[in-house]
Amino acid sequence: MTVAAARAKASLPGRCIVLADAEILVRHAAAWLLNRVLSTPGRIAVCVAGGETPRPVYELLAHSPYRDCFPWDQVHWFWGDERCVPPDHPRSNFAMVRAALLDHVPVPSTKIHPIPANQQPERAAAMYESELKRFYGANALAPDRPLFTATLLGVGTNGHTASLFPGSGALRESTHWAAAVPEATPEPRVTLTYPALDSSAAVAFLASGAAKRPILDRLARGDDLPVAHIHPVGSTTWLLDRDAAP
Repeated sequence: MTVAAARAKASLPGRCIVLADAEILVRHAAAWLLNRVLSTPGRIAVCVAGGETPRPVYELLAHSPYRDCFPWDQVHWFWGDERCVPPDHPRSNFAMVRAALLDHVPVPSTKIHPIPANQQPERAAAMYESELKRFYGANALAPDRPLFTATLLGVGTNGHTASLFPGSGALRESTHWAAAVPEATPEPRVTLTYPALDSSAAVAFLASGAAKRPILDRLARGDDLPVAHIHPVGSTTWLLDRDAAP
């Protein structure tokens, strides 16, 4: 084990895996998601992240051998956050995942659950919370019945994850499952809240590149960052390349 791997394993919350480079990280993340899905019986919910780091993971899942063994008809797809832009906008997380993955695999349209970002952010958050509750079948989350089988998240250079930004009012939300982030720029956003993201049987954080190392150093030191407050009911795994590892 390298010094970087040993430090990360000891300091970051949860299990940490340091990969040699971004390409290997992508393959490992795709395998992580596939294994989580294949090991879960019945109906499955996956919560996906936007951003450049997970994009190649989705592209890889759309190709053999991953495409051939993924149980597409069992999996429902949800989003951790979204910009309030049209669904075909270049900055739309939904558009990115659709172009990278969903347009290339046999997923029934009824199992794709984008955030209704063409609404005002407060209304979009309320609508998405209702959608999540309909899927879950209850108005309250039970610790022994996670909402999500697997959740992919990233970490921003300011310590945010999903659209839980430093100083945002959404950080204080402890009841609702989704919240508006009207102060986000260049456009408002909608994000899942801590209660919804924590209702995950497994969370994987993906981080790649030297630009992420300073914020991961801060997280490893115990700084009070939004990403530090994700505490899933299941497991937490950090998948980092060597450049990002603290």
